[in-house]
Amino acid sequence: MADGPELVAPSPSPGGRLKGLLCSCWGYAWALLPLASLAFLYHLRAPLRLYETAVTVTGFINTLTPKFYVALTGTSSLISGLILVFEWCYFKKYGTSFIEQVSVNHLRPLVGANEPGMSSGSFFSSTEDNDTSRQSLSECKVWRNPLNLFRGAEYNRYTWVTGRDPLTYYDMNLSAQDHQTFFTCDTDMLRPSDAVMQKAWRERSPQERVKAAYQALEEYNDCATAYILLAEEEATTISEAERLFQQALRAGESAYKRSQQQQHMSIQHEAQHRRDTNVLVYTKRRLAMCARKLGRIREAVKIMRDLMKEFPLLSMVNIHENLLEALLELQAYADVQAVLAKYDDISLPKSATICYTAALLKARAVSEKFSPETAFRRGLTTAEMNAVEAIHRAVEFNPHVPKYLLEMKSLIMPPEHILKRGDSEALAYAFFHLQHWKRVEGALNLLHCTWEGTFRILPYPLERGHLFYPYPGCTESADRVLLPAFHEVSVYPKKDLPFFIHFTAGLCSFTAMLALLTHQFPELMGVFVKALNLPLQNFSFL
Repeated sequence: MADGPELVAPSPSPGGRLKGLLCSCWGYAWALLPLASLAFLYHLRAPLRLYETAVTVTGFINTLTPKFYVALTGTSSLISGLILVFEWCYFKKYGTSFIEQVSVNHLRPLVGANEPGMSSGSFFSSTEDNDTSRQSLSECKVWRNPLNLFRGAEYNRYTWVTGRDPLTYYDMNLSAQDHQTFFTCDTDMLRPSDAVMQKAWRERSPQERVKAAYQALEEYNDCATAYILLAEEEATTISEAERLFQQALRAGESAYKRSQQQQHMSIQHEAQHRRDTNVLVYTKRRLAMCARKLGRIREAVKIMRDLMKEFPLLSMVNIHENLLEALLELQAYADVQAVLAKYDDISLPKSATICYTAALLKARAVSEKFSPETAFRRGLTTAEMNAVEAIHRAVEFNPHVPKYLLEMKSLIMPPEHILKRGDSEALAYAFFHLQHWKRVEGALNLLHCTWEGTFRILPYPLERGHLFYPYPGCTESADRVLLPAFHEVSVYPKKDLPFFIHFTAGLCSFTAMLALLTHQFPELMGVFVKALNLPLQNFSFL
């Protein structure tokens, strides 16, 4: 049997071999450069008149007064201080050093960074980098906040009162994409009202969106998506939003029944039925949230249970998280445990709501009589150990939550989208669930005594987790674009100060000290400067 064709790696070109040789020798060249420079200067000491130059420089230095050195060191201290302030502000805002970022991104390629493919290991390193980037992208998937507030009735009212916008452009842009996905389909152009609404969801200006919604209602009085937009953005109270959602529900139910009968006729009819299903589910969910905000909690629970029973396959929209919060408000802890038994499963994605609600229920069983001194003296009971383990599990999943529950950090209005295990999810959870933890006597005390113990079992959270995957390192950058600029993003694990901040701080302190010493002891510092000139004079006599 003939052998198959042998695969031979293409031989590199002469230019490529020369470039590879230069790159491999670059490190040795940097090490030999100082020695070569000294030898070159020694060889050319006569033509360059180094002796005369050294004498001139020494004489010039000796003529300088102490005031010059005070001005020199003071100016150096001022400049390094300004650099320190700039570096510190940049680090607090972006979490990295500006000088280090410029060095890595712009200067490092200029000093001989290897190009891809130059070494035998470059293929594997690039493959690993690609795998890491794909993993980070999957870890940093942004989810819609199940308990997101109403734009007109809540977010806009906050803006009117404080003058600050609680939502970022990135967050609102994600919401616009969600609305286009949920409430539009390919057959919208066949119906004038839906065609208008398809354009409305793409408008940037809220005024233009509201104007388009009214235009759609003029085309067709039962346009459900137009009522949804008005309820979300124009209604200034929850009661007004509920009234508009009830109109959207009546229009959405009739459209859903029509499309349900026609969904098997064609692919277009199936897409329209899917859109009408999304409209119906969204409307009922928002009506349940309106009832919850208006104090009709049992009505809200009934709507959510019926919705989960009618559409069991829509678990990805996390209606159970709305149900858990409403049941906790009713203090129906047995029902909360039943919901957790169904959704706190290893095959389902976790959330801060699930993990911390499970911890709250276990803490509730022991927190009333829990005392750290007594527990230290006699040890933890089985129930207390279970509660502590549940808290450690919750903290490992999202380490940002305890600071908000313990009111170590101030709360702001949660965004419309959250990043699981990130600061945005912690804000969204604590904003609605802090009252439930306060209601359980001793629960926050137990959390305060035990939550930091989680970090002892997670020495390297970015590399290895205990019960979950390693903590994703991309949460900080994603949360910075989800949360408003006036909020200080919580960072985990806590970053050390960059080298250049330490360096500029040391340089600023050193030069300031020199300026002070020169001003206070001019004669002594003059002797010190002359002593530093001796090596230069000795070198010039060689």
